[in-house]
Amino acid sequence: MKDNQAKYPQLRFKGFTDPWVQRNLADLSDGFSYGLNAAAKEYDGVHGYLRITDIDEVSHSFLPEGLTSPDVPEDQLTDYRMDEQSIVYARTGASTGKTYIYRDSDGELYYAGFLIRQKVNKETSAQFVYQNTLTKAWERYVQVMSQRSGQPGINAQEVGRFELAIPEKAEQDKIAHLFNSLDNLIAANQRKLDLLKEQKKGYLQKMFPKNGATVPELRFAGFADAWEERKLGDITKISTGKLDANAMVENGKYDFYTSGIKKYRIDVAAFEGPSITIAGNGATVGYMHLADNKFNAYQRTYVLQEFLVDRSFIFSEIGNKLPKKIKQEARTGNIPYIVMDMLTELKLSIPQNNSEQQKIGSFFKQLDDTIDLHQRKLEKLQELKKGYLQKMFC
Repeated sequence: MKDNQAKYPQLRFKGFTDPWVQRNLADLSDGFSYGLNAAAKEYDGVHGYLRITDIDEVSHSFLPEGLTSPDVPEDQLTDYRMDEQSIVYARTGASTGKTYIYRDSDGELYYAGFLIRQKVNKETSAQFVYQNTLTKAWERYVQVMSQRSGQPGINAQEVGRFELAIPEKAEQDKIAHLFNSLDNLIAANQRKLDLLKEQKKGYLQKMFPKNGATVPELRFAGFADAWEERKLGDITKISTGKLDANAMVENGKYDFYTSGIKKYRIDVAAFEGPSITIAGNGATVGYMHLADNKFNAYQRTYVLQEFLVDRSFIFSEIGNKLPKKIKQEARTGNIPYIVMDMLTELKLSIPQNNSEQQKIGSFFKQLDDTIDLHQRKLEKLQELKKGYLQKMFC
């Protein structure tokens, strides 16, 4: 221990005042080892196989979809089984440095060849070490190590040289417990959000007629009339914004819609709701907002106004049909985009009864509001964790 290595975090639990000291990961480990070089086979119900692609890029959780087993005899697996002191690190490719910690719920889990396993010693909290790999300090370290050659990558020796500040074990455990609880809460909210999105997808499939059909599979009681097919350009006025994407003004008076998901602000309005905006290009091409009050829009953002049918219904039906249309016909170059006739010619199925339109529109509006609520809650939890990572580690 060196006195000049002593550090103190910005935020800590009451009762702890001792300085933290610098260590590297190798000091806190019983060793590093590379994963099993084996093909994957269909999951056998017992032996889980963890590969780089099975670790979520954002949440660092183990993705259950596509769970596999290693395709080797069981007697060759022993050295590769993970336990509660195990952390793995992606050692190559675009995911270099991505980490995962073993959880009790994983059962029998074995790690694959492009992962490095750190066996954290019993005198150190593995959860505390793992949370350090989610900090900016680890991110910067991986970037530096990955720049040594043309191909991103990091080896076991380089992982072991990463330095972190650590407190006594009792304080490690308290910090680890806090972050583990936060991670569980974030994961639970993510599952809830995913479930709601899947429910919406199912309702979209059942509450709108399939190709060639004139009635939906599922509809509200009291409605029996056939639906009619209409072009979007015949039931609403479609125009575009005129402004450059960087025209936004911080703390402006009005909403400013671009081709992204986020709404910005601007001081000059060109439109007034009720409207729908549709992103015309970029990674979020086709993303829509319900726009109310006065607002403005980017030149590649489409603005729908003067609706002849219920706006909330149209919003849902466009969300049902437009992604398929984009996939089939989007004029793509380096940046995907849609053009005016793709929207004006978009064929939609419309109930002839206004009350049915309103009921369906209201149903999906409430579902979207619930999804947005859970999305915001999840983002707040993620931001809370990010803040704690900055303040509770040296």
